Amino acid sequence: MFSGSLTVCPVEMIPSEFIDDLLARTDIVDLIDQYVPLKKGGANYMACCPFHKEKSPSFSVSPGKQFYHCFGCGAHGSAIGFVMEYQGLSFTEAVQLLADRAGMAVPQVKGGRQENAEQRAARKQQQDSLEQTVQTAADFYTQQLSQHLQAQNYLQKRGLSAEIAKHYGIGYAPEGWQPLSQAFKDYPNPFLLASGMVVDNEGKQYDRFRHRIMFPIRAVSGRIIGFGGRVLDDSKPKYLNSPDTPLFDKGKNLYGLYEAREAIRDKGRVLVVEGYMDVVALAQFGIGYAVAALGTATTADHIKLLMRHSDDIYFCFDGDTAGKKAAWRALENALPQLQDGKSLHFLFLPEQHDPDSYIRQYGEKTFEDMLLHQSKPLSAYFWDALTEHSDLQTQEGKAELVKQAAPLLKQIAAPTLSFLLKQELSQKTGIDPANLAYLMGQAAPQKHVQARTYKLPQQDFRQPETVALPHKQIRTLLFNPQWAEYVVFPDYLALEGDLGCLAELANFFGSKTQATAAQAIEHYRDTIYAPTIEHIFSHTLYNQESFSDSSEEKLQEFRDGIVRLIQDAKNVQIEYLKQRSKVGLSSEEKKLLLQLLKK
Repeated sequence: MFSGSLTVCPVEMIPSEFIDDLLARTDIVDLIDQYVPLKKGGANYMACCPFHKEKSPSFSVSPGKQFYHCFGCGAHGSAIGFVMEYQGLSFTEAVQLLADRAGMAVPQVKGGRQENAEQRAARKQQQDSLEQTVQTAADFYTQQLSQHLQAQNYLQKRGLSAEIAKHYGIGYAPEGWQPLSQAFKDYPNPFLLASGMVVDNEGKQYDRFRHRIMFPIRAVSGRIIGFGGRVLDDSKPKYLNSPDTPLFDKGKNLYGLYEAREAIRDKGRVLVVEGYMDVVALAQFGIGYAVAALGTATTADHIKLLMRHSDDIYFCFDGDTAGKKAAWRALENALPQLQDGKSLHFLFLPEQHDPDSYIRQYGEKTFEDMLLHQSKPLSAYFWDALTEHSDLQTQEGKAELVKQAAPLLKQIAAPTLSFLLKQELSQKTGIDPANLAYLMGQAAPQKHVQARTYKLPQQDFRQPETVALPHKQIRTLLFNPQWAEYVVFPDYLALEGDLGCLAELANFFGSKTQATAAQAIEHYRDTIYAPTIEHIFSHTLYNQESFSDSSEEKLQEFRDGIVRLIQDAKNVQIEYLKQRSKVGLSSEEKKLLLQLLKK
């Protein structure tokens, strides 16, 4: 019987050994080739980059090193990184997708204890059974649609073609109390109940969805996790969604996102509407980048999910009171998630229209023109909504605006946008920025003091090349893990920053003889070394031959570089201790300085 939760454990709870094993079992060439057709080009495989537009292939996938790199835009990463970027998944979601693909169960930690192999296998079997249950139900509903003329006529009346119905997997749940018993011999089984397909009402079990057009809800990985159902007549409730289950959380999933991925990438934007009928109607008329929340307001998790897929997010709401209320809730939930470089826009339709009716009456071009030219950026909508009933000609009106805006502005995480909005509040109210900050409880008012002059710090005694050389060595080691044995630093050297990163990578590769660059990237994700590795990869824009160079000449260059690094580090320490000697050295420091000067 089903028990427990199938929620993926957080990043810090996934053992690094599991990530290593997962990457070892995942062939990045086979994985990426499912999304982007690859062609052999020397030792690697090439394609036009899926992350930026180009005519000549510069996207390289290395089967030996198990990572990808674009020499045009700098996109790079492991199999996990590719799935995250291409499908807009979080780290844990990407790990779950690849684990499912490899037939592995992601370890979980319960009560401070990690699951053993048998527990993982049992949980994986439960998850597979739940997913198979909803997939079987979806197949049944699709089959039933082809057999019920009434349902087909309804879709035709709504202007939906067979192609759109197939694209979204639309089906039909027939009338009766237990139609799913036709698809499940052991009806009702525990998985039908756990997945929300069957309701248990005081011991009586029956189908949740009956006589409804069925809209499968997919996770971003493509697997079906739940359903939305719409009646064919005026019955109530008009719309019915799956309840929250171990597979489905309405606050974290969006209808149509999986189907819209390609259109979102092509257009560079995503459109959020209020219902799944709006999504499919827009797709029917050529706007395939629409998604919808499912019986709930747009949540913070929805915003994070949307931002992973696009930098430009458009919300389209009905122009009535309910639509405006929903829009404001979306804005409030978005504020803590905002990022500089990401834009949110709000469009309100005429009161008598929803997206479905509007695009049918006016067509794709008119709808898109209105979306792009009449929608308001979040900043404009923010002030319009707050000042709609305020009289800024009065002091009371200005005070009320500060009262309403202050707690909202405090939630904004994007530093530049936050600054600009506070600056605009200062202009609207005529309150000095420093005093406004004081009123908002964020800082004391600044006193007027004489302007100070600042001098740039003196140039560091280290030469610029010593900053670049560690990056070069790290890059070479990532591409040639077998050279880790040549990275040996004397014990007396302080290994911090880039040198620390190089030494740490050498230890990693030295302790894992078959480790790849991809495994190293994931091993150091979210560590102090991640920014350095990210910077090195993003600036690797040289030709592919040097990218894959493992020649004897390259090895000698690498070994010579290590010698130079050691000497440079010694010189830095000597210079530091000499400067320190002016104020006095400890006995240990004196001993170290003498040791360095002798070597």
